[in-house]
Amino acid sequence: MGIDRRGFLKVLGGGVAGAALGNLLTPGRLRASVTSHPTEFVGVLVDTTRCVGCRSCEAACAEANHLPVPDISDTSVFEKERKTTVSQWTVVNRYETEKGEVFVKRQCMHCNQPGCVAACLVKAMEKRKEGPVTWDTNCMGCRYCMPSCPFEIPKFEYHSAAPRIQKCSLCWERLQKGEKPACVENCPEEALLFGPRRKLIEEANSRIYKNPGRYVTQIYGEHEVGGTGYLYLSKVPFEQIGFRTDLGTTPYPEYTKGFLYSVPLVLLLWPAFLIGVNALTKREDERRGGR
Repeated sequence: MGIDRRGFLKVLGGGVAGAALGNLLTPGRLRASVTSHPTEFVGVLVDTTRCVGCRSCEAACAEANHLPVPDISDTSVFEKERKTTVSQWTVVNRYETEKGEVFVKRQCMHCNQPGCVAACLVKAMEKRKEGPVTWDTNCMGCRYCMPSCPFEIPKFEYHSAAPRIQKCSLCWERLQKGEKPACVENCPEEALLFGPRRKLIEEANSRIYKNPGRYVTQIYGEHEVGGTGYLYLSKVPFEQIGFRTDLGTTPYPEYTKGFLYSVPLVLLLWPAFLIGVNALTKREDERRGGR
């Protein structure tokens, strides 16, 4: 049975669009996947005044996640600022500041309302009810998560035959076993503290007010982009140690609602359009061949 142009347009305009709008573009469903968190989030408090740049966290992260283990005795890595990569989910950078050198651990921030999760069309990115932001293999490779992250964290394996998005998962597998993240467990200076996010904020405030002059009076991640799972203390303003201070407090999904509602429709309609064109072309070829 063939398909004519009128039939094709009816299917394209009615069935596919109706399904897309009815099932994928329901605002309540999209919002729930981003903001619903009945369980209290956990996180990590990073006290940069205690970090000595030993990079034990880098090695522990690599071992726990089956990544190449870096040579942590190599201090040449501090000569320039590094970003996380597909094979290094945690990096430590050194900054020269007005109060001397400061070492800072960087990784996924595990936002309370992650832009990467909201932008993921197939729910490969997930905000776990416990707090971690994880990635799963049902990824379609669209990479919308990458520009949606204000911290430029998700990394795509461009040179892999089966590419994945690589990033810190807050040691999700370890958390499920009741264990701490590997970086926290292996920090010799206790610069990393794991626990419920609320209690970490209480601890951070306590350190600030019990040690006048030791810290700037800000907890980075408490309010930035709606709050993050990783929280930071510093003795110098955060812009001096590589942090963006222009992000504001609005969660990134709030900025992209219109875009997020329209993208799934485009992705559904475009393949349907190509299938319809292909069907019409085949029928035209059959007619010509039968003449």
